Amino acid sequence: MVPSAVFVVLLFFILLSGIRIVFEYKRALKFRFGKYIKTLKPGFKWIIPLVETIQIVDIRVITINILSQEVMTEDNVPCSIDGVVFFRINDPEKAVLQVEEYNYAITQLSQAALRDVCGKVELDTILSKREEMGKNIKAIVEEETREWGIEIIGMKIKDIQLPENMKRMMAGQAEAERSRRSQIILALAEEQAAGKLLEAGKLIDQSPSAIKLRLYQTLSNIAAEKNSTIVFPFPEEVLSKINKSLTKDRED
Repeated sequence: MVPSAVFVVLLFFILLSGIRIVFEYKRALKFRFGKYIKTLKPGFKWIIPLVETIQIVDIRVITINILSQEVMTEDNVPCSIDGVVFFRINDPEKAVLQVEEYNYAITQLSQAALRDVCGKVELDTILSKREEMGKNIKAIVEEETREWGIEIIGMKIKDIQLPENMKRMMAGQAEAERSRRSQIILALAEEQAAGKLLEAGKLIDQSPSAIKLRLYQTLSNIAAEKNSTIVFPFPEEVLSKINKSLTKDRED
């Protein structure tokens, strides 16, 4: 009786040890004596203990950081560039059976592609067209990993580290560019102001009353300070006669 009970208990624990739970965002590859049998979908699963094993594969989007790579650009500028790659496993069977440690393989491919792409362009292109550079790197890595059942979703360049002397040169260049733009804007403002003053002068010349209004406005602005005394040594009508005389001389 006792041996039978022991056998039943052992059988129960053996059956219990074969229970597996596969989550919705994972897939399980089942192997029997080391040979691939099938891919288990999410849910409650049971395998034969000591005979069958499973390998879990995550099918969510996986993020891998690309360590900083020393790159020599086409215009001979050394810089350090790092990035990040996003991928997802579409075919768990290929990802496990055709490549060893796909995470490591994708990391190495991404690093090599980053050095290759960035080394063929100038520094200005890398700084101004990060999105385009990321797409080029993605295309190279995607071509290599397509047979592994892996989909490369995106590749982004995160940071670009430049030598200190290059940073100082770029800062000086940017400062010179800002100075040039400010001088151009100032010259344009002077040109526009001169044009408006010329138009205003022509309008004032056409009307004597406009000259008086302008004079009154100027006196009003001066009187607002209340610290000046204004003295007219001649009547205001003289201004009109002087203006008429000047106008007649110009016509002659």
